[in-house]
Amino acid sequence: MSKYVIALDQGTTSSRAIIFDEKGEIVSVGQKPFEQIYPKAGWVEHDPMDYLDTEFSAMERAFLKSGLAPADIAGIGITNQRETTIVWDRETGKPVYNAIVWQCRRTAKLCDALTEKGYGQLVKDKTGLLIDAYFSGTKIAWILDNVPGARRRAEAGELLFGTVETWLIWNLTGGKVHVTDYSNASRTMLFNIHKLDWDEELCALLDIPMGMLPRPVGNSEIYGYVDSRDERLSAFRGVPICGSLGDQQAALLGQGCIEKGQVKNTYGTGCFTLMNAGDAPLAGADKLLNTVAWSIGGQTVFALEGSVFNAGSSIQWLRDELKIIDSAAEVNTLAAEVPDNGGVYLVSAFTGLGAPHWDMYARGLIIGITRGTTRAHIARACIEGICYQVNDLLTAMDEAAGTILDLKVDGGASVSDIMMQFQSDISGIPIDRPAVVETTALGAAFAAGLACGVWEKLSDILALRTSERVFTPQMDPGEARRLTAGWEKAVKRAENWAE
Repeated sequence: MSKYVIALDQGTTSSRAIIFDEKGEIVSVGQKPFEQIYPKAGWVEHDPMDYLDTEFSAMERAFLKSGLAPADIAGIGITNQRETTIVWDRETGKPVYNAIVWQCRRTAKLCDALTEKGYGQLVKDKTGLLIDAYFSGTKIAWILDNVPGARRRAEAGELLFGTVETWLIWNLTGGKVHVTDYSNASRTMLFNIHKLDWDEELCALLDIPMGMLPRPVGNSEIYGYVDSRDERLSAFRGVPICGSLGDQQAALLGQGCIEKGQVKNTYGTGCFTLMNAGDAPLAGADKLLNTVAWSIGGQTVFALEGSVFNAGSSIQWLRDELKIIDSAAEVNTLAAEVPDNGGVYLVSAFTGLGAPHWDMYARGLIIGITRGTTRAHIARACIEGICYQVNDLLTAMDEAAGTILDLKVDGGASVSDIMMQFQSDISGIPIDRPAVVETTALGAAFAAGLACGVWEKLSDILALRTSERVFTPQMDPGEARRLTAGWEKAVKRAENWAE
């Protein structure tokens, strides 16, 4: 029997394909970056065709590097940047506009209007979310209202909507399958997480025709089979696409957080802290989000979530815009040149602040600069700023759900020892880094593997994860509190800046 699964990890800055064996070990990887588009301040877009081009190339590359035969691939799992919104023509498959990325703030005014009209509690009760430009619903409304003819065509049934996994599945199956998994659907602000279905009242609120929405499905089942004419996919024709999870839910699964109360954080473009909330949404978490973690084997699990909009992207900013480092890894070397931040704080609110602040109008800030401030201090403040934002999320979760015993970590920036040690120091808990940090892709592979017989039961994921290192607090708690107080002052000065 085939014992290999390929995970498509379609992220904010690149597309990757990773082949895993039945032990959860990586066989091969393909990766390709794509262009970031910034039409206006606070606006972020991608070309949806770039997702296909880079992901299909990554799939081909990973397969050729693996040395496997087509028959060795048992199934395909997908994990993706969430909330990013694509609308395309049902017949031609061509997008009517660029993908509006999850970071984009263009619908902030629409969100303000909904909040002022008193819809906040309705949205929270049904979706587990707060009204924010982060989510897909207002992005769809913007496309329908701003692309000439789009609303008329949507109402006539000519247009389809999807988040990134929907777009990939639709194209991988040659336009035959239009579905979204529950974890991604729960990030649209249109999905009732209690009924696991689209909500007519919320769709009417944003004037979104329900006929353009994909069919919601579970996270580990066969959705369809690869049936694309793209020659790069020739080795995968007929392979089932049988697992799909939003990237953060995939990481929660890949970290083995299958018991209620277990917590993980992913250090990627943004930071995303999720707690397994068990079989029901958690009441009283006003500053955090309730979302569907996964539905596997008929069992639905929910998660409590907080999001940091800009984390790894702030390191990219040091590299690409400020040009004080030549590579992302160099930020660690530079930060290690100084013993502390020298009183400097960097609040990376480039596109606003996420949980627990929820300020769409906050903007980035570097404060505490003196004549003695060096680029090393700014590098250190960048690293520490990411950790402070994660600590804000952990504090909010602790208040809502009880004591957090440790934090499992993954994502590109989690390889930084200096960052993980500071996170442990400032949060006062152990930080558990796995031997294989590709937990997002592993979660998607695992969901697919359960559906196609590579693994038998949910608890099998526990055997696939091993720790590489556990960081424990070394800083005096009083010093941690002093530093955190400085961070809180800096955040106050960044809030509510943009008009």
